[in-house]
This record gives sequence, C-alpha cells and structure tokens, in this order.
Amino acid sequence: MSAAHREDKLAEEKVFKDPVHKYIYVQDQLIWQLINTREFQRLRRIRQLGTSYLTFHGAEHSRFSHSLGVYEITRKIISQFERGGYTDWPKEEKLVALCAALLHDVGHGPFSHSIEDVFDSHHEEWTCRILLGNTEINAVLREFDPSYPERIAAVICKTYHQPIVVSLVSSQMDADRMDYLLRDAYFTGVNYGTFDLERILRVLRPHQGRIVVKESGMHAVEDYLMSRYQMYWQVYFHPVTRSSEIILRQIFRRAKELFGSDYQFQSLMKPIRMLLEGTMDIEGYLNLDEALVQTAFAQWAHEPDPVLSDLCRRFLNRKLYKYVTMDHPDEKLWQEIREQLQKIGLHPDYHLEIDFPYDMPYDVYRPGSTSAAGKEEKPPILLLSSDERLSEISSRSDIIRSITGIHQGKYHLYYPEEPLRESAHRLPAKLRELFALM
Repeated sequence: MSAAHREDKLAEEKVFKDPVHKYIYVQDQLIWQLINTREFQRLRRIRQLGTSYLTFHGAEHSRFSHSLGVYEITRKIISQFERGGYTDWPKEEKLVALCAALLHDVGHGPFSHSIEDVFDSHHEEWTCRILLGNTEINAVLREFDPSYPERIAAVICKTYHQPIVVSLVSSQMDADRMDYLLRDAYFTGVNYGTFDLERILRVLRPHQGRIVVKESGMHAVEDYLMSRYQMYWQVYFHPVTRSSEIILRQIFRRAKELFGSDYQFQSLMKPIRMLLEGTMDIEGYLNLDEALVQTAFAQWAHEPDPVLSDLCRRFLNRKLYKYVTMDHPDEKLWQEIREQLQKIGLHPDYHLEIDFPYDMPYDVYRPGSTSAAGKEEKPPILLLSSDERLSEISSRSDIIRSITGIHQGKYHLYYPEEPLRESAHRLPAKLRELFALM
C-alpha cells in the first residue's frame, strides 16, 4: 500500500498544551516520530527570536514551540479545506504538507540570522541537508516512504510540483508567519501583534493551485498585515535588539578574523572550530546550539584579545552599545568619526556601526516579490470574488496599499558609551554633540 493511502494513525491522539493555540493535536504516527527525533528536539535549544530576550525579557520561546505551532495552523487549514470539500486541494498531499510545516525550521542555527550573515550560510540549506543526510529525521521519513525526504526538501526549497503545498508553509500569508506573529506577540508581551486567526482560517480557499482569500475576508487580512507592520517596527526592528545583534555579529567576525590570523585561542570547542574554519558538517551543526555558543562566549570573555573579550562580556552581561539617530553621514564625517574613535583607543571596525533596520529578514507585504533571478518568491495575497475573479489585495485595500513598501527606518549610529564618555574631552565638539556627550 502506498504512503498516500496508508492510515498510520496513533492509537491515541497526542496533545500539546500551547499558550497560543491552546492545544496542538497530533494524530499521525509519522508526525509523532519526527517530533521525537534528535534533530527536532534540538530546536528546544534555539530561541525563536534570537537576541530579542535582551530587550523583551519574556522572549525566551524556542523554535521547537514555533514549529509545533506552524504544524497546528497547517493542520487546521487543511482540515478546513477537507470539511469544505474543495476539489482544488490535493488530499493526497496532506501528510507532506504537515511534515514540511513541522520541519521547516529544523536547520536553524543559534542566533541564526547573525551567524548566517557572518558565515554566509542559510538555514533553508541546512534544513534540506538534515532532511536528506544521515539523520534520524531522514531515517523516519524513508521508513514511511522512500520518496518523503526528497519531497519534503522540495517543499522547503520551493521546488515542489504542487505549489499550493509550498504556499501553506512559505507565502505572504503562510502558517509560518501566522504562528510567529501570534507567538512573538504573546512572549514579548505586546498586544498589537494579535489578529483574528480563526477568521482568517475560515476565509482561506484553495483555488487553481494556490491559496487565496474569500473577498469577504479582506478586513481580516488587513488586520493581519497591520499586526505584522506593528510587530516589525516595535519588536523585530527594535533598536536595542539591533544593538545586541550588532555585538553578536562583531563577536563572530572578530573570532573569524583571529582564527584566520592563527591566533591561539585559550578555548575552542570542536563545533566552533568547524564553524570558523568552514568545515561544518551535519554532526557538528547539530551540536551547535545556543547553550554551546554562550559557553564559548563565556570562555572568550577571558581571552587575551581585548576586542573579543570586551564584546563577549558586553553580550553576556547586556552592556549593549548605545545609539543615536542620524541622517546617513557623508564619507568625510564617517571617516572623521572613525579616526577620532581610533585616537581614544577604540577599534572603529568593531566599536562603531551604522545600522538601517529595513535591511532585515522580514517584510510587511510586497505584492509579488521576486528573487534576483526574477523568480516569484512570495506570491501576492489574492482575493476571490463571488464570481471567481481574482484581484491582488493592495489594489482593493487603501490600508494595505499605505503600508506596502514603506521605508520608514531611521539610521542609527551604535557605539560603546563608557569609553566615549571617559574620553569626551578629547573629542571635537561636533562629535560630543553627535554622541550626546555634551
């Protein structure tokens, strides 16, 4: 019997108590086995919001809980499609979609976006390597159906032959975004990230190979996109969080630079060494979690290199860089700032950074965003009228049109306040004024 027709159900339904969705239901033996793999359990040791816990102290939730939430929303969407009897939903793809929803983040590393920036890696690629490599997840999937590792990986890589399955996990209004908005709002303690999930689930429809929104649900989608807009500027782009991310990137950059110059570290755990030398394999990557990285930082806080040790102490003890809001400086001013900081003993490459927060792995809504190769990456949200005509939502909604493509970010100049304040008398007056040291 093929996997598409097997009924590998658990003898008794498993239930996770969840603060966002109340309950998460697992009925399939395959899903339960995947949850209990080593690779999925590792996600308990990876925070969902990276360094945001240094800004919002409640943001300690993990990618494990988020992944369960994405699975649950996907399960609810598919159940709604099945109850409605929609012929445009390919029923045989249900378990593939549920597996992809559950496993979509399994390749995330510790503080993933910062590591990705410095080491030019991508969590989607690691997810596919884990799915296709010598892992417990691969063994569980292959035992169920030899084609499943490749099929799930194709969904993650957005090459699956059924685009509607991809859009459940990766689109402008997918289960991933719906869960992280609600979950991040809950754990950061903010109210403006909430929206009416149940209403949105009721107005989603499978239509001609993609998921669309019933026209009467436009206002629910407006509410959802406004929630995203508020979360991005109030939580994801928060300038204090950006400060902690900058220090984190500087730690990795400095460690990489020292390693490349044959600096003799007093302590260098094997997964960290593999990361720095570019020889990371799946086994090393699976051992690379946030507990290990923070242990490395605690050891590096005592390294002889003053830049690395200072950065690590700052991160561990939340002695973050201060910031001032400014226009983007011209080259002459920027060079003067760097020279003056160097004169008072700071390293301009590590103790100074200009940040523009729109350059982030988030976007509010972009109608039909495309990749550099011209391929449509995130299809637009389409409204379905009663006579089955489709229209892109921003063409119908003034609210959505008003927030599409807004670049309201401001430039922030980050710097360590203490040494600047101690040496303020050695700085020109205009820099004392810039750094608010007057």
